[in-house]
Amino acid sequence: MANEGGSEVFLLCGLTGSGKTTYAKKLEIDGVKRLSVDERVYARHGRYGVDYPEDRYFELEQPVVFEVEAELIQLIEQGVPVVIDHGLWVRGERARYKELVEEHGGRWRLLYFKADTEVLRRRLRERNHRTDGNALTVTDEALDDFLARFEEPVDEGEEVIVQR
Repeated sequence: MANEGGSEVFLLCGLTGSGKTTYAKKLEIDGVKRLSVDERVYARHGRYGVDYPEDRYFELEQPVVFEVEAELIQLIEQGVPVVIDHGLWVRGERARYKELVEEHGGRWRLLYFKADTEVLRRRLRERNHRTDGNALTVTDEALDDFLARFEEPVDEGEEVIVQR
């Protein structure tokens, strides 16, 4: 991480069910401002796959991502510590957030929540019974698709948090 001054920004990376939101909520209790993309999409549009078709998620998510990024910039400039509660599945997206943080005087920590497939399946089976904004239903087929699209961070300055 190039910038050692300014607001600390936690960039959480990991698949659905890997523990990002649980971790982010613990940071929030300690005074870190939590910015959750999924919760904002849920507040505006309802449940994924229930209130709108699954194939519309990325369309509905995009304006929220822009809003979160704008709020992130303001918080960094105010010196507020922030956690981005979002999967950051793609290397380019992680690089963009790191650059954004540094451009505005913050310092980032990339935390990678690494969980094997069986841990994810177990957690998602339990979570699929909930109805809150962080509980989108994920089938085994959807998880397989997520695994295929996820770009595991390697040599990106990540701190690995192994999930069991």
